[in-house]
Amino acid sequence: MLRKAAETAKSGGVLMIDAPTGSGKSSVVSALLAARKDRQIIVAVRTISQLATYIRELELIRKKQPGLKFSYLVGKGSMCPLGGTGDIYRKCEAVKAFSTALIRERADRGSLDPSRDKQILLQIQKNDSEHPLICPYYIRSRIAIQNEKGGGFRLVPSEACKKLSGRVIEHCIKPESLKEVCNGVCPYEVMAQASLQSDVLICNYHHIMDDQIREQLYLNLQKEPGDILLLIDEAHNCGDAMQDIMSISLDHRSLEQADHDISSLKKDVKDLEAIRRLIPGIRKFLDGLRRSSETEDWFDPQLFSRIILRESFFGSMEEVVDNLMDLAESIKETNSKRGDYRTSGIERLSAFLYRLHNSGTNPAYLTLFRKEPDNIYLEVRNIDPSPSLSTLAKEHFCSVFISGTLTPLRSYQQLYFRVLPTDYPISTFSLPNHFPRKNRLLMVTSDITSAYSQRQSNDNTKRIVNYIRSFCHIPGNLGVWFPSYQMLESVTREVEHYILDREVFIEPRESSEAGALLSRFMDLPGIGKKGILFAVCGGKFSEGLDYRGDMLNGALVIGLPLAPWNQVRQMIMQYYTRQYGEEGKFIAYTLPALNKVLQALGRVLRTPEDHGVLIIGENRFLDDAIKEKLPVWMQDELQEVSVQSFSPLIRGWK
Repeated sequence: MLRKAAETAKSGGVLMIDAPTGSGKSSVVSALLAARKDRQIIVAVRTISQLATYIRELELIRKKQPGLKFSYLVGKGSMCPLGGTGDIYRKCEAVKAFSTALIRERADRGSLDPSRDKQILLQIQKNDSEHPLICPYYIRSRIAIQNEKGGGFRLVPSEACKKLSGRVIEHCIKPESLKEVCNGVCPYEVMAQASLQSDVLICNYHHIMDDQIREQLYLNLQKEPGDILLLIDEAHNCGDAMQDIMSISLDHRSLEQADHDISSLKKDVKDLEAIRRLIPGIRKFLDGLRRSSETEDWFDPQLFSRIILRESFFGSMEEVVDNLMDLAESIKETNSKRGDYRTSGIERLSAFLYRLHNSGTNPAYLTLFRKEPDNIYLEVRNIDPSPSLSTLAKEHFCSVFISGTLTPLRSYQQLYFRVLPTDYPISTFSLPNHFPRKNRLLMVTSDITSAYSQRQSNDNTKRIVNYIRSFCHIPGNLGVWFPSYQMLESVTREVEHYILDREVFIEPRESSEAGALLSRFMDLPGIGKKGILFAVCGGKFSEGLDYRGDMLNGALVIGLPLAPWNQVRQMIMQYYTRQYGEEGKFIAYTLPALNKVLQALGRVLRTPEDHGVLIIGENRFLDDAIKEKLPVWMQDELQEVSVQSFSPLIRGWK
C-alpha cells in the first residue's frame, strides 16, 4: 500500500485504496512525504476525529523527521471568537474588509500597528457585539508595512500572529485549544499563516470539494493545484459530499422570508412590481405540490417556469434571475453595512432560481420536491459526482482516495472518474484483512430479510426477534442496525421486553440527544455493565465512531438499507443505466446500501486484539450478484446460518 502511494506521488495520477480498519490507512501520508519532492500535501478529512488521527500520525513521523511541518484548517464556525448572528463566512468577509480599510486609512497617517492605534481601539470599544462592523481579532493579527516599490502600504501578519502560527506547527496545538491559546488574535488567521509554512495541511472536505473555497485556499497558499499531492480519507463519502455541495433547495420558510424582504423594499427599486409578483406564482406552484400523495417526487422545471412567468411581468427566466441576483447583492451590501450578516430570503430565492435555470437541461441534475409535516422543499439535486470529482483529480498532480469500505473498487472508480480520459493514469489497490481470523466470526442469515414484500410478514419479524435474542448471549456491548427508523422502532417494540440482562439504547431521531446516549453506552464496560444499541444504518452511530476493545463486541445488521423506491429513484436508475449499462443499476441503487452495511459492521474490530461477531441479517447477501461485491476476505469467511443453527454458534463463541 505504501509503495503504491509513493509510486503515485512520483508519477502522478489517481490511486484508489481499499484498506480494512486497523490497516494503518493514515500511514499513507508517510509514503507521500517520502516522494513529494517540494510539493505540499493536503489531507482532506470529513470529521474532527479523522483530523485528530492524522495529527497523531504526523506527530509520530516527526519523531523520525524532526524538520516536518504540519498544520490544519478547520471551519470558521467553530473558531471565530467574534460575536453576532448570521452567516459566519459573510460576517468574516465583511468585518475583514472594513477592518482592512480602517488599518490602511490609519497607516496613511503613520500608524502602522493597528493593535496600538488609539483611533482603532476607540472604534473597537464602540463595536456592537451583536452587529459588529470591525474585528478586533483580525486587527491584532495584522500590521501595515511600507511597499518597497510603488509606494503605499500592504498588510502582513503581526508578530503575535506569526509566533502563534509557529507554536501551532512546533507544538501541535490541538484545534479545540487554539481559540483560547490565540488570546485575542484571530485563530483562523493563525491557521492560515501556519498553513503557508506546512509540508502537510489537514483540512475538511469543503476546503477541497467546493470550487470557490478551494480556489481561495490555493490563492492563500500561493500554490497551483499541480503543486499539490491530495489525500482524501474516508473516500466512500466523496460522491455524497460532492453532490451535496452541488445541490440546492428552497423551502416554504425561505419563500415567506423572501416575501417579507420584498415588502420592506423602497418603491424606487427597479422592476419592484414585477419582483413582487414572483412570490404568488411560486406559492401557487407549492400549493399544487402539497396535494400530491408523494412525499418526494420530480417536478417539471418548464412548468414551474411557465407558472411563475405567467404571474409576473418578466418575459424569461433569465430576466428573472438577473433581476433577483442584482437585488440580492444590493440587500446583502445594505445589511452588511449595519452589521446584519443573515442570509436574506431574496438571496436564497435568487440562488435557487439561478441553479434551476442553469441546470435545467443537464441530465445530471433532477428537480424534486420533498414534503415534511410542517414544510415543503423544492430541490435541484445533483445525481452524478463524476464530472466534478474527475476535474478535481485532473487538476492535482496526484490524488489518493482511501477508505476502509471502498468496495468494490471498480464500481467506485466508475462512479467517481467516468469522465476522465481513458489514458489518464488510475490505479487501484485492495489490502487484505490482516487481523487474526480466529478473533472474528462472520455470518449471514438465510431466513430473514428487509425486502418490502416481507416487511409485514409476522414469521419474518419473529425470526428477526429470535436472532436478536440469541445475539444477546454474546458478552459485552452489542449493536443492532436497521435499514430505517420505522423498522428499528417496530422491531424494538417486539424484542425489548425480552432483554433483561443489559441496558437498551435506541438511536433518537433528534441529533441533540445522541451524544449523551452514545457516551453512556460506551462507558458501560468500564463500570462492569453491558448494553445493546439499536441504531440505523447510515445514521448517527454507524460511521466515524471508534468502538475499541470492549466498547462493542458484536454487530448485527438487519436487512439491506436500500433507498425507498419511487419515481425519483427510478429516474436516477435510468440515468445511471444510460451511463454504465447494467452495472449502473448496482452503482445507483445497491452500492450505497452495501456501504452502509460495511460501515456498521466495521465498528466492531478496530485493533488486532479486538474480538467480535459480525452478522449480516439479510438473505440477499447469499445471492452471487451481491455476495461477490463484498471484500474478498468477507466472501471467504462468510458462514450461512438459519435461526436454528445460529444460537449454538453464538453460545459456542469465545
